[in-house]
Amino acid sequence: MISADDDPFIVLIDDDAHSADLLRRMLTAHGAPDIRLYSSADEGMTELTRIVSDVANTWPGLVVVDLKVSSKANYEFLTRNHAALRQKGIPIAVMTAPTDRAGRQKLQEAGASAVFFRQAALDAYRHEAASIVSFWARSQCLDAVGM
Repeated sequence: MISADDDPFIVLIDDDAHSADLLRRMLTAHGAPDIRLYSSADEGMTELTRIVSDVANTWPGLVVVDLKVSSKANYEFLTRNHAALRQKGIPIAVMTAPTDRAGRQKLQEAGASAVFFRQAALDAYRHEAASIVSFWARSQCLDAVGM
């Protein structure tokens, strides 16, 4: 029997409460599993460290980082934390303001598995949320889905 603690989940680290709620609702509407929301990089990494320190815990299938404290907050989170998460097989997706190829490449070189863009238009934002859920689904280990 699978307990609720075995259910898949996504971690969302977002320092803007309105943005976090909107993204959480959009991800859920597109079929995302449970979303565990943390309002700062420090809070998110403290909880992630606690979760992954116990092999009996279910680990997140994806960490989505959307930090706006400064223009470099997402990059700084990646450089500090991607190695610990990558070691556990947990991909990190970054939600950022639209940027050029060099900006995306900088985030990917810092450890982002995927880069998604904040969109002003609601339909475009829905599309990005659907793309994040699709990325999560494709990133899952086959044994996590019964294969």
